[in-house]
Amino acid sequence: MSIQPRDPIVELADVHLKLASQAGEVNILRGVDLRVLRGETVAVVGPSGSGKSTMMMVMAGLERATSGGVRIAGQDLGALDEDGLAIFRRRRVGIVFQGFHLIPTMTARENVAVPLEFSGARDAFARADAALAAVGLAHRLTHYPGQLSGGEQQRVALARALVVEPDLLLADEPTGNLDRATGQQIVTLLFALAEARGATLVLITHDGELARRCARVVRMQDGRLGEDAVDAAAGASS
Repeated sequence: MSIQPRDPIVELADVHLKLASQAGEVNILRGVDLRVLRGETVAVVGPSGSGKSTMMMVMAGLERATSGGVRIAGQDLGALDEDGLAIFRRRRVGIVFQGFHLIPTMTARENVAVPLEFSGARDAFARADAALAAVGLAHRLTHYPGQLSGGEQQRVALARALVVEPDLLLADEPTGNLDRATGQQIVTLLFALAEARGATLVLITHDGELARRCARVVRMQDGRLGEDAVDAAAGASS
């Protein structure tokens, strides 16, 4: 399906997610509605346990909604099986986690090439090298995660997320494990690369200053989403 420049990349409609627990069924998402246009930068803020990361997992096709509509880059995720979701993620979605999620036995080059190799790209390593150069790590291609600083590991994770040229870039507390100076460098790089590649950015953060760098801020509370940029950004740092 052809996606036009200002078509919605994210369309969540009355999304609910219920998960089983020892105490019984837990309502994680309680009717979430969200529409994000191509090229937008959107921050999601709110207290821990409010459902922010779960919503991101639903958007990435890593969690299935119990009910409601989830359409990403024109694709109805509910219509895909697990293999279809995996293929979709590799082609259309990039994810940056707080904990880096690098494979410790692989070099930086190999970590970045993983999604390309799964997609059968013959130029996987050449593209991985270019992506690492774009995040300032051309000199670290053959280093393993354990040989890299936290900031360098997050740069590798960013390169891996962007190497597939995704329509949607999801970042969950990308500076959470970094000192402030390093975190600011990563954030500047994140925004610059997303803009350069035309990727839509949805950013989960507790940092009010970081949230205010986005064009729009939405707040999640008890599994529900509201939009109040001023209050949301102010409350994010509390």
